[in-house]
Amino acid sequence: MTDKEPNKTQPNNPLHGVRLDTILEELVAEFGWDEMGYQVNLNCFKNNPTIKSSLNFLRKTPWARKKVEDYYIWMIERKK
Repeated sequence: MTDKEPNKTQPNNPLHGVRLDTILEELVAEFGWDEMGYQVNLNCFKNNPTIKSSLNFLRKTPWARKKVEDYYIWMIERKK
């Protein structure tokens, strides 16, 4: 199963099988760092942002990861 295929085992969980790095890369491609910094309001998106440093922060900070995952779910819903 790829990240884009519908989920068969957890159809109600849009995050199942989607890696955090994939989520971050898709959000950056869709919105860019500036918009993400504005919408999610995390310093890792505002001050010299990189995928690597953002992943490092998000993996250590559950509340921030939740914000990013919620923003990703919103993006998916918006595209439907």
